[in-house]
Amino acid sequence: MEKITLTMPASRELSGRALAGVVGSGDMEVLFTAEQGQTLTIDITTSVDNSRNRWEALFNRLQTTSSLPAGTLTIHDFGATPGVARIRIEQVFEEVSYA
Repeated sequence: MEKITLTMPASRELSGRALAGVVGSGDMEVLFTAEQGQTLTIDITTSVDNSRNRWEALFNRLQTTSSLPAGTLTIHDFGATPGVARIRIEQVFEEVSYA
C-alpha cells in the first residue's frame, strides 16, 4: 500500500460533499469535501506501489481540461485504471456542483 498526498491549485469553489465508487468492488472510492480557498488537497491510498507519477499526470491532465474545485479529495484505489479513476473523480465533482 502506498499513501500519496498531492496539492493542486483550485479555481472554483463549491459546497457540499460527494461520494463515487466502492473500493470493495475491486475498483476505487472517491470522496470529495468542498472547502473555501484556492487549493485542492488530494489524499490517495493505493494498492499500486510507485504510482505517484501516474496520479500526478492524471491531475495535471484534469487541470488542463477543467477547473478544479477547492477542497479535499480522498481516494481509496484498488488498482483502478486511469480511465476509471478519471470517471470517478469527475463524478464527485459533478455531483457536488449540483448540491
